Order: sequence, then structure tokens, then C-alpha cells
Amino acid sequence: MTRFDLTPLYRSTIGFDRLASIFDTPNTASKSASFPPYNVQRMGELDYRISMAVAGFSENQIELEQRGGILTIIGAAGENHENSEYLYRGIANRDFERQFQLADNVKVTGAALNNGLLHIDLVREIPEAEKPRKIDIAKTLKAA
Repeated sequence: MTRFDLTPLYRSTIGFDRLASIFDTPNTASKSASFPPYNVQRMGELDYRISMAVAGFSENQIELEQRGGILTIIGAAGENHENSEYLYRGIANRDFERQFQLADNVKVTGAALNNGLLHIDLVREIPEAEKPRKIDIAKTLKAA
């Protein structure tokens, strides 16, 4: 039987979890290392949060842009202190760009940087035309 690895879908898309759960299989693939590390959480029926570890970055070094169905997060590292001598350098201080494919009607509602974590809140806004509506049943129909 063919198995589909949907780990990349979960890592880089928001709002497609219903589709992905249809094809969901046990996660046996090894996760590739990526910078910066991040989590994608489902906060409610229509609410999501991306939390990204951006220690060492300030608000003015991070740029968020939503264009169409793509959310782009760009981090520009600050000064390198090249005249300093590091005995061990374990804290990554490099530029990054991360993109997330958003489902239709998913919008960014806010972002905050707190204790080295960038939190981005998203919500799926269902248009009125797509919301379920109740249809009353009449005893008779009007003749045309």
C-alpha cells in the first residue's frame, strides 16, 4: 500500500488540516532541520497560531507579509560583532525567510514578539455565501 508523507503539508500550510487529515498516516519520516524552528497550533475551530523561535531578533529585524495565499516571514540578523572572539557559537545569528501557504480565506490577525518567540495569529473567515443556512419547508410551492 502506498503511504503519503504529509509532514511538509503540515509544516508549511495553514487551514488545510481537514484535507490533510483525510490522508493522514503515521509520521515515520525524519524531520529535517530548519531555521528558525517553529510550531503550528490549532487554537480553535477557525483559529491558528504559528510560533517561531527567533531569539536575538527584535521587532524591527523581522518583516511579515501576506500576499494572496502566501505568508512570508523574513528575518534580517543584526550586527555580527566580528571583532569579538567566540570560543563557542551555539546561537544562530543568520538571516532567514520562511513561507507558509495559506488556505482560502485564512488571514493574519496579529503578531507579537515575546521572550524570543514570534507568535502569529491567523483566522479562517468563512464568507456568508459558504456558511450553512437553514431552509424552511413550505406546505405548498408557488406555481410558476
